[in-house]
Amino acid sequence: MSDGTLAEALVASGWAHIELDLAGVTDKSAFMDRCARALDLPDYFGRNWDALADCLGDLSWAPAARGRLVVVTGWQEFALAAPHDWGIAQEVLGEAGDRWRDTETPLQVVLALGGSS
Repeated sequence: MSDGTLAEALVASGWAHIELDLAGVTDKSAFMDRCARALDLPDYFGRNWDALADCLGDLSWAPAARGRLVVVTGWQEFALAAPHDWGIAQEVLGEAGDRWRDTETPLQVVLALGGSS
């Protein structure tokens, strides 16, 4: 973008921009820790797939926003080290995007093909 970064443009339009940096993540536990921090998940987040799906399915705990863009970076190492868990992660994140797609506060998840920003 010529007038600033994507994050700046999103914030200026009322969207939340969240970077989920998975660089160095090689297992489910580390993935859950990164999600908890990056997404600022509530204290009751149980650090398992169902808990992640529940938190992303009900965003009443999250600050108000016109929409949310989650940019997943550095995911390749996790995908190679734990392909089964990476598949579940993609499913959970994809279902969250589907859940919020046609609402007044959409949630979009994109996988960055480059490294961490």
